[in-house]
Amino acid sequence: MKKSKNKTLFVCQNCGYSTAKWLGKCPECNQWNTLVEESSRRLVEPAGRRLTQFSSSVVHLDEVSTANIARITTSLVEFDRMLGGGIMPGSVVLLGGAPGIGKSTLMLQVAGNLANGGNMSVLYVSGEESLEQVKNRADRLKILSKGLRLYLLSETNLENILDAVDKIKPQVLVIDSVQTTYRSDISSAPGSVGQVRECASEFLNLAKGKNITVFLLGHITKEGDIAGPRVLEHIVDTVLYFESEQHHVYRILRSYKNRFGPTSEIGVFEMKQDGLHEVKNPSAFFLSERTKNVPGSAIVTTMEGTRPILLEIQTLVAKTNYGMARRMATGLDYNRVVVLISVLENRIGMALETCDVFVNVAGGIRVKEPAVDLGVCMSIASAFGKFVCPQDTVFIGEVGLAGEIRGISYVQERINESEKLGFEKIVLPRTNIRNISNSKIKLIGIEKLSEAIDGVKV
Repeated sequence: MKKSKNKTLFVCQNCGYSTAKWLGKCPECNQWNTLVEESSRRLVEPAGRRLTQFSSSVVHLDEVSTANIARITTSLVEFDRMLGGGIMPGSVVLLGGAPGIGKSTLMLQVAGNLANGGNMSVLYVSGEESLEQVKNRADRLKILSKGLRLYLLSETNLENILDAVDKIKPQVLVIDSVQTTYRSDISSAPGSVGQVRECASEFLNLAKGKNITVFLLGHITKEGDIAGPRVLEHIVDTVLYFESEQHHVYRILRSYKNRFGPTSEIGVFEMKQDGLHEVKNPSAFFLSERTKNVPGSAIVTTMEGTRPILLEIQTLVAKTNYGMARRMATGLDYNRVVVLISVLENRIGMALETCDVFVNVAGGIRVKEPAVDLGVCMSIASAFGKFVCPQDTVFIGEVGLAGEIRGISYVQERINESEKLGFEKIVLPRTNIRNISNSKIKLIGIEKLSEAIDGVKV
């Protein structure tokens, strides 16, 4: 009898696609240099054996009771609001971000708050640090462990973690991180497609079967995506992601997926020596160091989920020293900024084709909605024309290709936030003024971009 050869396959670490030969670009997800050589026997899943089980009998919808479902608060208002008012029991939350940005710090703070204020049993599993190192961080964060049911475990083997869960029976489980956890009956390396997929599935079954809230901390790739197969994000209930660079003093946590709450919400935290502190008024925080009486500065409002936030758009326009003018956008969509520059050139007559234009959202936050178009145009026009936009004015509105100002949504919320911070005037689309009543702030309705620029210059 001939022995079967141990063949090798090349497996994409992003989507799980496999092929017999190496390819530079994955034909499934179109990612470059993601195919890694693995033994074919490593790709064989365990023979139908699941370490945890999750199933239920068939019942009528009326027989299912939700009386015992109550949100769990963490005493971190920013964190609770992103999750839809608190943690849903039995959910799986994936937290991603760059190395050193504060993932472990935030989760240790959440674990301490749940064990303290919530009087819950919490198991914190670290696969990257020893028990002494985790305890050292807890002391720095001033987490009082005496009398709390906060347990630590330094382990990467999935079977041993599940044994500890059966022994301690925690209500909350934190895994730091899912890429270091492995199943011993799968021979592929920790962090590979098979390991991440299987471990995440086991934690999902554990959460749903035993009503345990599971937090998974995840690494990111050099492109900024969460490491591992895309199926990882589909398995979990909520995906939270630290957006800012680790060198900034603040951290912006964004919700990309939430089965039990709104998406596109953000939470703003400030990193200090004793951990992450909530920034309860992000608008005041982002405008605290705004430039005054300087050309190239304009104030806008953007909606992050259900929260309006005021931001400063900064622009620098300089004569180009090369044949082709440069355009650079930080915190904004580059292609959208190029379109707005073209509108200013063709509809307003600004000679920006010979100038380098650098546009920045002060504070490091990323803005995607078109309601900031008017503010971006005003910032560019101010820098080019060497005039100063009024310090007490906010600009909101979408700019069309013909230079028209189009209506936007959530106008009342933006006006309320501007009033709260002491602004006196808002320049906005004329179509939006019809639906506004009893506004204490002066509303200036416009239909064309030229009206806004001419009004400021006067």
